[in-house]
Amino acid sequence: MIRNILKNDFYYRILRSLYYAVITDNEGRIILLSENYQELLGVTDEEYIGKHVRDIIPNSEIPHVLDTKKEDIGHLFTLKDGKTVVCNRIPIIDNNKVIGVISSATFYKLDEVSILNQQIKKLQEENLNYKKQLSELSTKRYSIRSIIGDSLPIMAIKETIQRFAESDLTFLITGETGTGKEVFANAIHALSKRRNNNFVKINCAAIPKDLLESELFGYEPGSFSGALKEGKVGKFEHANGGTLLLDEIGEMPLNLQSKLLRVLQENELERVGGLEPIKLDVRIICSTNQNLEELIKEGKFRRDLYYRINVVEIHIPPLRERLEDIPLLCKHFIDKINEENGLGIADVSKDVYSLFYNHEWRGNVRELMHVLERACISAGSGQLKVEHFDFLLSRMYKDKNKKKLVTDNDSLNDITSEVEKDRIIKALAETKGNKSAAAKLLKIDRSSLYNKIKKYSINT
Repeated sequence: MIRNILKNDFYYRILRSLYYAVITDNEGRIILLSENYQELLGVTDEEYIGKHVRDIIPNSEIPHVLDTKKEDIGHLFTLKDGKTVVCNRIPIIDNNKVIGVISSATFYKLDEVSILNQQIKKLQEENLNYKKQLSELSTKRYSIRSIIGDSLPIMAIKETIQRFAESDLTFLITGETGTGKEVFANAIHALSKRRNNNFVKINCAAIPKDLLESELFGYEPGSFSGALKEGKVGKFEHANGGTLLLDEIGEMPLNLQSKLLRVLQENELERVGGLEPIKLDVRIICSTNQNLEELIKEGKFRRDLYYRINVVEIHIPPLRERLEDIPLLCKHFIDKINEENGLGIADVSKDVYSLFYNHEWRGNVRELMHVLERACISAGSGQLKVEHFDFLLSRMYKDKNKKKLVTDNDSLNDITSEVEKDRIIKALAETKGNKSAAAKLLKIDRSSLYNKIKKYSINT
């Protein structure tokens, strides 16, 4: 077959023009030498054609390629005149049989190879340096220091993270919405031995249930209508070697929970429409704002999956249970808001802290951050004072002093008291907590207002 190709004048001229090239048959007999190589060796066509390659080139490695049937790429080879070149020796295969070998020099000057090697080494060093810098930036941003607070429950959580982060144990992070579960997950990954590899996050509640399986496990080409023709890599494969955060795990459908359990137990998966298993090396972190044990009782969550993911559980307390962390959180958020918006907020007044300590913070740390963001942008600079939080005062009065529903069993005095209490709360909200102004609005003196606030236990 090779000889038939060489009979074609076009192919023959191309091969002859290659720099230091030799072609042999499956027994190592030379079929063709390039013109440069023929000139270097000082042989005519009659002297080399049909001869074994080592009779013409004693140190040739072509017989080794014929024996191994494997290509030999990028090896240095010294020519007859002492020049050192880089050779690529490639077996020629037809119908799964080796019918010959073609060998050619890709460089003919060693100094070019040396320069290239130096450039490659420099690029590798720069790449390692960039990876190190990125790792340091990531660690600084998402380290244990990114968890703000020194209350006893937070300190206990930090200790747990530091103790188990470097292991491959699965974490289950629980807590109300807004407590910052993702911040804790980031810290776990940043402290793990996988910190330089991918940290992939997926919100199980944010993706339609019929698409969640393909998002997690990927799919093969043509698996379903609308699928990409080249298929798709899932989140698990993207996270291979790193960490995968399954946020809102409680929202995962039961049929997917069984497949997830198998993936976690076998450390392998099959794409949707696939047949071949794909090996996995992924550290799993799960988070939820739901009570998984209650979901188990309701038949909405698999008990065996719960025990598989609940290896190291950390429960993040709501902000109302760690009010002592509010000053640290305020400083952290104000510094961040100043930097992002070019503001000059200095600090928070004591009256504002008193306000914060009396708020329920149903939105937890996230609510605190947004409250501060609005107040900071409103103030622009200086100290944050109560008047900058008028929107929060109104919300607090409505939340803490909800009007009692009137029933037929209530006495006239009870009904009158509820109406009076509700009117006082509205007046305080309208005047942003200013009692003198509220008293004028209610057309009563200030001392009477104070007595009624005390009587009805109205939080101010």
